[in-house]
Amino acid sequence: MADDSGPSATQFERYRSYLCMLARLQLDARLRSKLDPSDVVQQTLLTAFQSRNQFRGAEPAEAAAWLRQILARHLADQLRKFGGHKRNLDLEVSLEDQFARSSSRLEAWLTGSGSTPSERAIRHEELLMLADALDHLSDDQRTAVELHHFAGLPLSELAEQMRRSRAAVAGLLRRGVDNLRKKMASGQLPCPPKTSN
Repeated sequence: MADDSGPSATQFERYRSYLCMLARLQLDARLRSKLDPSDVVQQTLLTAFQSRNQFRGAEPAEAAAWLRQILARHLADQLRKFGGHKRNLDLEVSLEDQFARSSSRLEAWLTGSGSTPSERAIRHEELLMLADALDHLSDDQRTAVELHHFAGLPLSELAEQMRRSRAAVAGLLRRGVDNLRKKMASGQLPCPPKTSN
C-alpha cells in the first residue's frame, strides 16, 4: 500500500513551469537540441512524488527549495550522460547554487521585498505565476527574457547566442516583456521592469 503522507502530486505539479524555467536557464544552447528540460522536470516531479514522505517542510518556499535540489540531481545526471563524466557532487551543488541565484533574480524582478510570512507567501505565489506566464510566450521571446533578465546575459551576448542582430533581440525582449505585462496584469501580478539595453 502506498504511503499517503506528504504533499500530493497536484501540489508538486504547481511547480512545473517554475522548474522548467530553471532547467532552461542552465542548459547550454548546444544541449537544448539533445535534452528537453520538460523531460528532466517530469522525472523530478515523479521522484518528488515517490519520496514525498521525506519532505519535512511546511512553507511553499521550502517545497520549491526541495524540488530545486531534486532537479539539480536529475539535470546533473543528464549533463553527465551527454558529457560522459562520472558522478560529480560539485556539479550538483553548483547547479543548486545556480538555481537558487536564478530564483533570487526572479524574486527581485517582482516588486516588493516583504519579509513577513504573508508577504513571502504572496511573493512565492507571484513567482510561480510569472513562470506560468513565461510558458505562454513564444519560444524566442521566452528565451530572450529568461536569458537577459534572469540569467543576466547582456544584450550583445544574448544576440550572439540567439544568432540574431542586437536590434532583433531587443525587439524580442520588448515584445516579450510587453506580452508578460499583459499576461501578468490579467493575473493581478506586478508588472515587470522596463527592459534595459
